[in-house]
Amino acid sequence: MKLINLLKKCIPDALFLKLQFKKKMGYPLDLKNPKTFNEKLQWLKLYNRNPLYTILVDKESVKKWVANKIGPQYVIPTLGVWEKFDDIDFCKLPVRFVLKCTHDSGGVIVVKDKNRLDMDAARNKISELLKKNYYWANREWPYKNVHPRIIAEEYLEDEQDGELRDYKFHTFDGIPHFLLVAANRHNQKGLTFDYFDMKGNHLDLHDVNVPNASGTFPHLPSKFEEMKKLSKILAEGIPHVRVDFFEVNGRIYFGEMTFYDDAGYMKATPKTWEVEWGRLIKIPV
Repeated sequence: MKLINLLKKCIPDALFLKLQFKKKMGYPLDLKNPKTFNEKLQWLKLYNRNPLYTILVDKESVKKWVANKIGPQYVIPTLGVWEKFDDIDFCKLPVRFVLKCTHDSGGVIVVKDKNRLDMDAARNKISELLKKNYYWANREWPYKNVHPRIIAEEYLEDEQDGELRDYKFHTFDGIPHFLLVAANRHNQKGLTFDYFDMKGNHLDLHDVNVPNASGTFPHLPSKFEEMKKLSKILAEGIPHVRVDFFEVNGRIYFGEMTFYDDAGYMKATPKTWEVEWGRLIKIPV
């Protein structure tokens, strides 16, 4: 396995992406004349390498940048940052918190009661994540030079229903066009995805891996208009980025910025969406 991973790293980025794209998406990646949303995300991986992006995907550094752009009141409080797991003084942390690594995506440990935390499992998970460079999995360039660290944040939960909904704004040239509401993470139905336009209309767009909410669609955030304005400020000058927020107990919190949704392999129906979204990404041809 180590040899295979080493050989993969020897493959140039463009060739790697072409091979992976054909395997995942079922059609060839055209980098000379990209048309679809997913093709253009691959193009941006290769040719839109703004050094700022490395700061924006770093889960610690981005907080300072966001605080300067829109204000510290939108930033989830940080409880600590460490180089390795054994540096963490759990006695100083509250009963509930969230642990994650600064250099990857998805490696989150939600701690609702630290007295019941499986310390060995948490140590093993975090230690393995710290060894990995997230860039190599899908050649997402912004992650390549992020210094790996561990960060603890305050635990967020809405008092009304115990939910933590993600409000993910897809922006193009700094303008929000679509909202993805990720809801129902903690109930029996499981995670749901629903897409809306900027007037709040529910869209006929279905992620192939995550179902729409059944019955009643999720509510838009009460601070929908404010979130739109904030996403526009944060996305200024960027061809495409997804800007994520939470709304907790009437307050907005910044979540993260994602440059390549599903690593540029997003699948949804009807398939016409991929060309329609692709038109919104302006790149030199």
